[in-house]
Amino acid sequence: MSKPQNPVQMAVIGAAHGIKGELRVKTFTGDPMALADYGPLYARDGRAFQITDIRPANTVVVVRFKGISDRNAAEALAGTELFVDRSVLPDDGEEDEFYHADLVGLEVRDETGAALGKVVAVHNFGGGDILDVTLAGRKGVLIPFTQAAVPDVSIAEGFVRVDPVAAGLVEDEDDDAPREEDFDPKGRPRGPRDAGGNR
Repeated sequence: MSKPQNPVQMAVIGAAHGIKGELRVKTFTGDPMALADYGPLYARDGRAFQITDIRPANTVVVVRFKGISDRNAAEALAGTELFVDRSVLPDDGEEDEFYHADLVGLEVRDETGAALGKVVAVHNFGGGDILDVTLAGRKGVLIPFTQAAVPDVSIAEGFVRVDPVAAGLVEDEDDDAPREEDFDPKGRPRGPRDAGGNR
């Protein structure tokens, strides 16, 4: 197989491990050891990497790739992202589990079914998945990929439905909340005078 047509990132190569060409690799698979089960892995430039040995090491795996036999060759690979084609991944996940690659490109609709924009990327900065959405007439916005903000996902029909309030696309008007126009900078709060109040 050549360079993936629909790439899904599986791992990123870290630092060299030892002097015989082994590398520390951070995986994005449920089971880090399963990285070796997907066949060749590909870099963005199309280079193929075949795993010949893999073992766990704390939060990463230590991998030996075919043809990488010394520390210098291993160090040159640091930071390389590794991909497989979406077609080699199983489709037997839970009902509410999705591959990021399946979400990218989906139309974003509101609760009435009106098209709002398109998912252009999926990010995770440590607090959960976030959809990067380009809205018509606006720059991109980030929407939390939660059940409240994105109640419906239909890969087959090519769309996600968002709740504009939960997604942060519109403000939730709360009549009891203080408004900026109600603020009087000369007014003093009630309370003891020695604490800044007007008693």
